[in-house]
Amino acid sequence: MATFVLVPGAWLGAWAWEDTARALRERGHTALPLTLTGLAEHAGQGGPETDLDTHIADITGCVERNDLRDVTLVAHSYAAAPVTGAAGRLGDRLERVVYVDSAPFAAGMCMLDLMPPEAADQLRRQADASGGWRLPMPPYEVLGLSSSLDGLDEGRRDVLRAGATPQPFGTFTQPLTGPAEPGPDVDRVLVACHDFTGLLAAGVPMLAYLNQPPWRRFDLPTGHWPMLSAPAELAAILDAAVS
Repeated sequence: MATFVLVPGAWLGAWAWEDTARALRERGHTALPLTLTGLAEHAGQGGPETDLDTHIADITGCVERNDLRDVTLVAHSYAAAPVTGAAGRLGDRLERVVYVDSAPFAAGMCMLDLMPPEAADQLRRQADASGGWRLPMPPYEVLGLSSSLDGLDEGRRDVLRAGATPQPFGTFTQPLTGPAEPGPDVDRVLVACHDFTGLLAAGVPMLAYLNQPPWRRFDLPTGHWPMLSAPAELAAILDAAVS
């Protein structure tokens, strides 16, 4: 059986993984959803100094504090950035990395680099309007421009909105530094939802490597938040990935 550390994307906390974690435990796995600094129940711990390094330390600290071994580290969306950083630091504690509708970050890259300049400028203005270091979750009509909302009915959207907390903006602006690549023996898995299957089908050159060994790809036909729209199906894929 595997040990999963489940890292949520922007604006989310461990709560977002509850249904998937429960389904993994029912299959006999250890599932540890993680809330990063400044978010959800840890919102009060965040501040202007909270950045990408803070979240990398959250992940490595969880693994080391609990003396976890043979870890499967799962990143959803934004979490690809801190998970990539943590994967390069965990050494032989790490068995596998799984990117859910996301991909590894390159050293020197930050979240804002993934966005058109006008979109990045809009986020900066939103953060400035909220005190400079916090980024509120955008409205669904804005999120839907870049991320598939498929599978999120009105009830699930209400759950997502109610649980969301402003993201420490330093986690979007700080580039990834330090080791950004796990060891060669670490298993690499991609779970591609609608957003990523579309990008891969379009033949985006910078993502072509994800269709080649050592990467293993699993497709999940749902939107960008599968832990809410298809939690049991996501758990089944994670179980298959470690079997």
